[in-house]
Amino acid sequence: MINSHDLKDLHPTVAAKANVFKERCRAAGIDIIFTSTYRDHESQNALYAQGRTIKGKIVTKAKGGQSFHHYKVAFDIVVMRNGKPVWNTTGEDGKLWKKVGEIGESCGLEWAGRWKTFKEMAHFQYTNGLTLADFQAGKTI
Repeated sequence: MINSHDLKDLHPTVAAKANVFKERCRAAGIDIIFTSTYRDHESQNALYAQGRTIKGKIVTKAKGGQSFHHYKVAFDIVVMRNGKPVWNTTGEDGKLWKKVGEIGESCGLEWAGRWKTFKEMAHFQYTNGLTLADFQAGKTI
């Protein structure tokens, strides 16, 4: 099972945008950690099982091959405050996540915190306009 945290496992264009994103967050006084970059099918299926066949909260709607992580164009982060991860997304924490999302968008990334269904505050991606079906058909950015 592969669930990488390494930017080197992303498509080079996405890795470059992720590095700019991290630097802009740092310049704004915000520390982030990359928690997931590339995921193989097995790892994605394990996440999909959470809240369904395995105890826990549902964290994804994507099975293996249905996630942009599989195509090396998506990554997840966590914001750190005083050395501790910020997972809450309401109140002051929500304002912090919104700021991070805006920084990501300023780098040309799509922020899943703006998605209408199943918002994912920690998820960013760059698809260059390609759809999941495009990636599944073998296209790349």
